[in-house]
Amino acid sequence: MQNDKDSGREENGRPYDLEERTALFGEEIIRFSKKIPVSSLTNRLIDQLVGAATSVGANYCEADDAVSKKDFRHKISISKREARETKFFLRMIATAVPELKEDAKPLWQEAKELHLIFAKIYRG
Repeated sequence: MQNDKDSGREENGRPYDLEERTALFGEEIIRFSKKIPVSSLTNRLIDQLVGAATSVGANYCEADDAVSKKDFRHKISISKREARETKFFLRMIATAVPELKEDAKPLWQEAKELHLIFAKIYRG
């Protein structure tokens, strides 16, 4: 039986690799957004949610390829900000579509954890 270290996963089942973890997060947000009924109220929220959540990983990838420490910190700060924005838009969607509140909770928790991780990296 593999232990968590051998499988490359934390005890909570999430990957240690932030590139993979943020990609999985973006994919989960995309799947969640497909459940949101499209209306004039939700259109903008869906766009904002998907944009912010997928930007977390995209900016982390850019940070990983940064050419300077300043560039790295800048891209990490964007990942941190986008994770925080994702939490906000999940909250707004849970308000707009209350029946999705329970589905939004684990995504909100992951956005919170990613925000804390990027805040720690940013602080160095």
